Amino acid sequence: MTKEELLAKYKEWELKTSAYKMALAIIGIDKQTVAPEGGAPYRDKRTAVLAGELFSLQMDPENIEVLRELMKMDLDGDTAKAVKMNYDEIMKTVAVPKDEFVAYQNLTNEAYGAWLDAKNRSDYAAFEPYLEKLIEGTRKMYEYRDSDLSLYDRMLDDYEPGMTQEKYDVFFDRLKERIVPLIRRVTEAQKIDTSFLHRNYPVEEQKKFMDELLQYLRFDPYWGYLNETEHPFTSGTCENDCRTTTKYLPDNVASAILSTVHEVGHATYGHQTAPEYDGTILAEAISMGMHESQSRLCENYLGRSKPFWEANYPRLQKHFPEQLGDVSLDAFVAAINAAEPSLIRTEADELTYPLHILVRYEIEKGLFNGTISTKGLDQTWNEMYAKYLGVTVPDARSGILQDVHWAGGSFGYFPTYALGSAFSAQFMHAMRKDLDVDECLRNGQYDVLMGWLKEHIHKYGARYNADEVMRLATGEPFNPDYYLDYLEDKYTKLYNL
Repeated sequence: MTKEELLAKYKEWELKTSAYKMALAIIGIDKQTVAPEGGAPYRDKRTAVLAGELFSLQMDPENIEVLRELMKMDLDGDTAKAVKMNYDEIMKTVAVPKDEFVAYQNLTNEAYGAWLDAKNRSDYAAFEPYLEKLIEGTRKMYEYRDSDLSLYDRMLDDYEPGMTQEKYDVFFDRLKERIVPLIRRVTEAQKIDTSFLHRNYPVEEQKKFMDELLQYLRFDPYWGYLNETEHPFTSGTCENDCRTTTKYLPDNVASAILSTVHEVGHATYGHQTAPEYDGTILAEAISMGMHESQSRLCENYLGRSKPFWEANYPRLQKHFPEQLGDVSLDAFVAAINAAEPSLIRTEADELTYPLHILVRYEIEKGLFNGTISTKGLDQTWNEMYAKYLGVTVPDARSGILQDVHWAGGSFGYFPTYALGSAFSAQFMHAMRKDLDVDECLRNGQYDVLMGWLKEHIHKYGARYNADEVMRLATGEPFNPDYYLDYLEDKYTKLYNL
């Protein structure tokens, strides 16, 4: 076939696979938001069938040959990158029998419902058989791959290409070296009053404030949509269909706000990726560390800052005059930045957050390296929380069952949260060289900040890897000292250490 004929076949295949992915994404969003629980078995079985059809389409020998032929040809940069990425992804699973792939998809669908039920009942024993099956099923899927990497390294590489246990160990050792002593000093310092954050904040009134906040964040209903779920997430299908979710707590006004700012950060990344990448792997295979850097940047470096709240606190007080009328701006900002070891990762402060990730990383390593068992894993979890965070876990709901990731087979994902937090510090350092970030936040010019992120990070999608994007945006390779220096400076000042 000629180059033009090969490209035509490739584009046709790309369109078909993107159609299946769109359908599966929308079904997945629906499953975690509004779908009736009773219909889950019916939906799950058919969702697995759809995933199987997508698998067949992706693994079609004719398609693989088209990709191989295209890789020999002189293609434009974007197409060449996409063709190679598609080929590499297919090679990861080409040896997996379709029936086993479909069975694994069905297992993850069932496991979500089992996890949610077990979490609601705070019953780890009810979920443990599913977790054991998920680990064995995931192990089997990865063992079909032709790779020199260790099993867990393959998982880490899927979420953050190039990262290994060796590299993450060095990264986390650096964090432990500087953050653990800082946490100890903060814990011993005078406490910051956060009690007013936990007064009664009616959910319906929180939603009214959220409508105003979304306007400030430039989250346009033309391309974005906010829903509710048990565990907040962001998903989508294209540049102009980005779905986010949040969770409202009547006794924690900051929870839904910061969760939403975080998820809108993800959604904005999806919306601002180059539109010509829609429906291609260049829009969907962005490293999770890079994606988390954007959500964490928005949540922590912008959403917890005083200039952000100079613009938004009067609005929040307007909705909750009884709860916040006697609370000054400075007191509110200090409260949402206060650091104290806690139980829930998604509600953790910036300083202790990496240790929540460290617990999950060490457990995952043990599960796949054979040193930790799913039997009694809730107790292992509790022991690690006592060791690293000094907190006592009262139940499985606020312990091992708090996160949804393992129920979906997403092993190797968690470390990217800590890596993304570190990435974001370096991006903020570069942004502040070009913009008066604080003035933009005070004046409601959030779009100016998002414009900088689009130009330096978002528009590239997966065209470049994380290291290349870091160099393009900041002019230097990744350096975790920006993150560690930021935390030390912030919490030393906040607690007058």
